[in-house]
Amino acid sequence: MKKTAVINGLIVDGTGEPSYKGSLLIEGDRIIGLYKEGEAPNLEEQADRVIDAKGQVVAPGFIDSHSHSDLKILLQPLLELKLRQGITTEVLGQDGVAMAPLPKKHIADWRKNIGGLDGDSDDIDWNYRSVEGYLDLIRGSGSSSNSAYLVPHGNVRLSVMGFSEKKASSRETAQMCHEVRKAMDAGCVGLSSGLIYIPCAYGNKEELIEMCKVVAEYDGIFVVHQRSEANQILLSMDEIIDIGRESGVRVHFSHFKVCGKNNWHKADQVLAKIDSARLEGIKVTFDMYPYTAGSTMLSALLPPWAHVGGASEMLERLRTPEIREKIREAIQEKNCEWDNFVEFAGFDGIFITSVVSEKNQYTVGKSLSEIGEAIDKDPMDVLFDLLLDEENRVGMIDYYGSEEHLEMFCQREEMSVCTDGLLGGKVHPRAYGAFPRVISQYVRSRKILSLEEAIKRMTGNPARNFQLVDRGNLRKGYYADIVIFDRESFTDKGNYVDPAHFPTGLNYVMVNGSLVFDGEKYFAEKQGRFLSRGE
Repeated sequence: MKKTAVINGLIVDGTGEPSYKGSLLIEGDRIIGLYKEGEAPNLEEQADRVIDAKGQVVAPGFIDSHSHSDLKILLQPLLELKLRQGITTEVLGQDGVAMAPLPKKHIADWRKNIGGLDGDSDDIDWNYRSVEGYLDLIRGSGSSSNSAYLVPHGNVRLSVMGFSEKKASSRETAQMCHEVRKAMDAGCVGLSSGLIYIPCAYGNKEELIEMCKVVAEYDGIFVVHQRSEANQILLSMDEIIDIGRESGVRVHFSHFKVCGKNNWHKADQVLAKIDSARLEGIKVTFDMYPYTAGSTMLSALLPPWAHVGGASEMLERLRTPEIREKIREAIQEKNCEWDNFVEFAGFDGIFITSVVSEKNQYTVGKSLSEIGEAIDKDPMDVLFDLLLDEENRVGMIDYYGSEEHLEMFCQREEMSVCTDGLLGGKVHPRAYGAFPRVISQYVRSRKILSLEEAIKRMTGNPARNFQLVDRGNLRKGYYADIVIFDRESFTDKGNYVDPAHFPTGLNYVMVNGSLVFDGEKYFAEKQGRFLSRGE
């Protein structure tokens, strides 16, 4: 097997321990030696390739703990916008609504349901049905990066109950638990849910406790977009912590945040709930992206009851004047018990990022208010009509957050970094730059994280949370997923207006010991692997 030596670098190993000048030696897909400066044998003589990392940071490859590349990874094995920010592993199956399992009779409606989140394409065969079938597609995709998969609660519920809003019976709950067990046996690392998305929103705490008991048997993780990140966030957190307490599952909050100025004062209480749960022995972690705006599908602006029965029935409600008016009234209410994006972001803070049709491309990059002004239409009607025109396949950006909270949350020991990047249309800048932004903003500029702690949040923490064996650290015997970057120039370049820019300062990326990027050229040679739980 060929050997690669990386010499003279600043080794930041992903554990949080102090960095040191040194070198490492790779054979095949593994690190076979780590050496401090002055201790290394003559690596140049042993190696087939030598990379001189003098003045550069050598770190484990970054792990995107919340990714929406589920469809793209089948269409574009080399995902440049992830690779170019140093991401070598992505955790798919997020928010409870993803690719598999997918019963044949629900394929058409489900594609509409997730189109604004993961995208849509006729270039794949959607008849894979099971988690195992979908994972086989990933294994055959020739991806240049690694991936792991969470079984999505919404897909499991769809398999047993369709789009029904009814409470699951004991028999239906048992069937869902069986689906979760099959998925865990197929290699999933845990269960995800998105309790603002359909049909996850119809699941209650008891249903989730039973499924999480199954996940806990495998020491898997429950990853959740909680039911409220706004007005009801404290009650929402109680629900999720109760699930962890009753099931024994490890709990992980997705894209952790507090939405809306009227709720920002709750940040200390939110963190106190995490501290209290951990003192009780409940394992709680979270991830976040370093931006004060989020991104999801536009239909999340509608109240939960408008989605009952799936995307087709939701669109029919928007075509019915009386029901459309009731939806309008629900969105205009204040202090909603559901997460009302219009209430905490406003029509002028919600921007369209992707549509499918050619005629509506003019809306991309504009707020609902701006579109309304341009075509002399109420922003609420812009929302409704755009969903109808695009059959629900619309993405958006929403402004919700506080920079102060980002600084508070990123300093927490249990934090991991993620992109949560939707990959269609005019993307959120996090899809290109979340990881270098942590280095440029929180390490270099604001100095609230050491380089070692930042790297740990990008590598060691997510590897531990998702049981990615022999990854996330630079250690002898670990897989050689490695990034090499310039500490002073590694910087995100995109913004909300013009997001599609690769970061600067990234010099090398290796996946499983193979070079994928050398600062100029790509070497896409199917380096990536699907990472089954425990492998």
